[in-house]
Amino acid sequence: MTTPNTRRCISCGKMDLKSAFWRVVRVHPSQMVQLDQGMGRSAYLCPQQNCLQTAQKKKRLERTLRVKVSQEVYQQLWHRLEGSIQAGKG
Repeated sequence: MTTPNTRRCISCGKMDLKSAFWRVVRVHPSQMVQLDQGMGRSAYLCPQQNCLQTAQKKKRLERTLRVKVSQEVYQQLWHRLEGSIQAGKG
């Protein structure tokens, strides 16, 4: 019997399947932060405005990944959120 591949949102603490979250990765060994792909330390976020706001305001990505997260990464996440909201309206 296999257990489901669950993760926890760093913002709200909700547990869900890995596929329900956005993955932010600190790639090893370069220490670059990117979305979705790469080997290294990962943080997971619910694709919701309040989780993204809290993570940015309280520097939860920085704390979890143990590295400075650029504004560009946050802009990519906000753009992704905007896209998912637009897709939901259509």
